[in-house]
Amino acid sequence: MGGDWRSLRIPSLICAIYLLLTFNNVYCFYLPGVAPEDFQKGDLLSVKVNKLTSTKTQLPYSFYSVPFCRPENIIDSRENLGEVLRGDRIENSPFAFKMTEPEMCHVVCRLVLDDKKAKEFKEKIEDEYRVNMILDNLPLVVPVRRLEQEAPPAYQQGVYIGVKGQYAGSKDEKHFIHNHLTFTVKYHKDLQTDSARIVGFEVMPFRTDMADNISSVKHEYDGKWADNTRLTTCDPHAKRTVSNSNSPQEVEANQEIIFTYDVEFQKSDVKWASRWDAYLLMADDQIHWFSIVNSLMIVLFLSGMVAMIMLRTLYRDISKYNELETQEEAQEETGWKLVHSDVFRPPSNSDLLCVYVGTGVQFFCMMLVTMMFAVLGFLSPSNRGGLMTAMLLLWVFMGLFAGYSASRLYKMFKGTEWKKIALRTAFLFPATVFVIFFVLNALIWGQKSSGAVPFGTMFALVFLWFGISVPLVFVGSYVGFRKPTIEDPVKTNKIPRQIPEQAWYMNPIFSVLIGGILPFGAVFIELFFILTSIWLNQFYYLFGFLFIVFVILIVTCAEITIVLCYFQLCSEDYLWWWRSYLTSGSSALYLFLYATFYFFTKLDITKPVSGILYFGYMLIASYAFFVLTGTIGFYACFWFTRLIYSSVKID
Repeated sequence: MGGDWRSLRIPSLICAIYLLLTFNNVYCFYLPGVAPEDFQKGDLLSVKVNKLTSTKTQLPYSFYSVPFCRPENIIDSRENLGEVLRGDRIENSPFAFKMTEPEMCHVVCRLVLDDKKAKEFKEKIEDEYRVNMILDNLPLVVPVRRLEQEAPPAYQQGVYIGVKGQYAGSKDEKHFIHNHLTFTVKYHKDLQTDSARIVGFEVMPFRTDMADNISSVKHEYDGKWADNTRLTTCDPHAKRTVSNSNSPQEVEANQEIIFTYDVEFQKSDVKWASRWDAYLLMADDQIHWFSIVNSLMIVLFLSGMVAMIMLRTLYRDISKYNELETQEEAQEETGWKLVHSDVFRPPSNSDLLCVYVGTGVQFFCMMLVTMMFAVLGFLSPSNRGGLMTAMLLLWVFMGLFAGYSASRLYKMFKGTEWKKIALRTAFLFPATVFVIFFVLNALIWGQKSSGAVPFGTMFALVFLWFGISVPLVFVGSYVGFRKPTIEDPVKTNKIPRQIPEQAWYMNPIFSVLIGGILPFGAVFIELFFILTSIWLNQFYYLFGFLFIVFVILIVTCAEITIVLCYFQLCSEDYLWWWRSYLTSGSSALYLFLYATFYFFTKLDITKPVSGILYFGYMLIASYAFFVLTGTIGFYACFWFTRLIYSSVKID
């Protein structure tokens, strides 16, 4: 019966992973996040505008920082903490539809550009800025046809303000603005109540053949402009739509621009609860799927091999050491048992190690709880900024565990001043990140971007830090320090043992750098998709995959650290405390190097400020990754050393 059970373990594991990944259309289950709103025929649909975004500059701007058409009163929507940190600025707009009532060539406004306005439009077109709008909490998207004809379209968030191009037969490059948009509102109708719910919000800018790669139209009219002027380029009364015979709209000083739009309503079979599915569909899902599974299988295979080797080797060593009976045999002992009287000697800078371990525990708890909530569907993509808000709040409240773990380790190292270690734990990592963040925020302020965190939000962050996180760290430290001291399984000599000369491959720098390769290799595929989501403004909601990768990361960090720690102890080098932290933590170096590679190969950032922002934020991410992976490796090695030295007879 035992053999039958063991033979079922691997298939059961694979089935469990498959079910997790395939739960709700492969990607991840999510809850809608907001209550549905029912609309009747003729109900007003108010379109809101969000920030202008660009993958070239990474600097968001509010919609009305550019001289677009404005409503009489601009009203800001209340944003949560995550939205403010993302640079979201949601405001009302002059775009308004009536439910299931199509409109043709609706005039929004007329603008005459002066030199300043023309320059502003040209700069934004040059930097490839997109307009982001929201209808019934759905973002505006542009459907993009994929290479596979039968595949559903991919979606680009937002529509470009304009494009650069040339007239046919001309080499002079001009700036053209998208001043005529065709909106498509998709809705699902309830046959029982005759009400409708919005399930899609798409736009296609009008394209004319008068210029290469141009998507605008120069509107014309007779006489002088007035509120009731009828256009000759398109007229809803005469059922005349915009045609390809119209000239495109250039952006130049003293040019007149008339903004118009069409809106059509399209019935859809998609239900309201599933309306985000199309948005979250990855453009290269097959590549993503096979890459993740391939990485998973390789890492599981390596993990099994490492575990088998370690268990067989350790079992033989422990059996051999426990069979030593005479004093002469005991004096001839070699390998890791020889350093038993020094292996638990407190390391140099033990206070700093306690601080970093405590911070790593705080990160680990935050990541674990965040992923669990995301996998269960509580961090809906419709709740903009929800993920960042949740991570910030969890980080603050997990300070309790940071203080507890730091003080427990500190007391084991014979420390007595628990308040000092609590203070350093509460301030070292957050203060470093805050200084970098403050400098980056100052640069964003200098660019007058909406991505700059306002003073009120900065005060809220400081309050979360000093008002909640710091006290919780002290509470955790107090509780941890009152716990009994963790006893070492063997006694430590007063005089440290001399470490013999080590082989070149056991050099600390070399072994630390080698140790970081495997953990990074477990996550770098998923890292590509995460970076693409952040810096190329694409949807990401694959928390099922991400949770599996997180588990793989934990396993690989633990195993590679245990293996290298075992080789180190066999070489009679007992200085394992810091090296165990740095071995898995060095994967952060590879993460930053990969981020640098990604910057030069995938991004088109040219402005110095944007480059500084990218590397500044990736430095923070790499620092956090170092703390997280280092702590995982440290605790794995800590458990391993205590296990093996408590398993042998030592006189």
